[in-house]
Amino acid sequence: MAQPAALAEVWRGPFLESHHSGHAVICDGSGQIVSAWGDPDAVVLPRSSSKMIQALPLLTSGAADARGLTTEQLALACASHQGAKIHVERVNRWLADLGLSDDALCCGPQVSRDTDLKLEMIRAHESPCRVHNNCSGKHAGFLTLTKHLGAGPHYVDPEHAVQKACLEAFETVTDQTSPGFGIDGCSAPNFATTMHGMARAMAWFATAAQRSDTMSTAGARLVEAMHTHPELVAGEVRACTRLMRVAKEPVALKTGAEGYFIAILPTRGLGVAVKAADGATRAAECAIAAILVKLDVLDADNPEVKAFLTPTVHNWDGLVTGEIRPAPGLLA
Repeated sequence: MAQPAALAEVWRGPFLESHHSGHAVICDGSGQIVSAWGDPDAVVLPRSSSKMIQALPLLTSGAADARGLTTEQLALACASHQGAKIHVERVNRWLADLGLSDDALCCGPQVSRDTDLKLEMIRAHESPCRVHNNCSGKHAGFLTLTKHLGAGPHYVDPEHAVQKACLEAFETVTDQTSPGFGIDGCSAPNFATTMHGMARAMAWFATAAQRSDTMSTAGARLVEAMHTHPELVAGEVRACTRLMRVAKEPVALKTGAEGYFIAILPTRGLGVAVKAADGATRAAECAIAAILVKLDVLDADNPEVKAFLTPTVHNWDGLVTGEIRPAPGLLA
């Protein structure tokens, strides 16, 4: 089994103070590995990076079209959003269209990560709701599918029809039998696969528009929704949104908890998966930016790219004390 590879370095002045290792895989549309760092066979939980896979049954079942879902709603179904007003208001309207309220969501309440809304709610003595949860869009999609199937309300149960459909989609696009699942932060099952399997799945999405079967058409629609509405996929301060906006070509990017990150590159027919072994978000963001610079999808000199590729480290007095850099092997 290959060992994790160096992904990112943290420098303080002239000294390498810390480093992050992990795994990264690039696959083409045939599922073959184009490049790899670390162990392509490492078993991982892709966490929220798999949301577009979990959204596939929403479309393949006919539920999305039956409800007339918009591209904004499809983007939210794939989102890990900030809980800003643009996210919360849209998910609330979605729930209302379903004849449901916040209580129908199984994702649990979460404080808004949007500073303005968070402070506004504190001043108004308002408590966080489930709709503020970063996964509320995904769960609105689950509820839409639940209604379409006439299934029970506890849609996060691994034996529920919604989760069985998600597992089937997951194993189809990864082309692997999942060895199991963990329960995600939003209470839904998160299915495991290998790094190769996840990169293969992202390449499947990248080439979905080239095929005409129902599932591929669904995949292409989700990718289109994500890069059409980057602000709904994450939010104004998040790497997913900012890097999608400055990419040289249409891309879909998605972070996941514990140092996961994926990229879907339709123009090139490539899929990318990154996992920081220590779960560090800063390492995953640096590594995905470096790989996309290496592929000439991002411009290394763009300030928005530099914010994740080579972010500066500041002390409490605002002095620049160092920076985070990609490991040399990522850019070679």
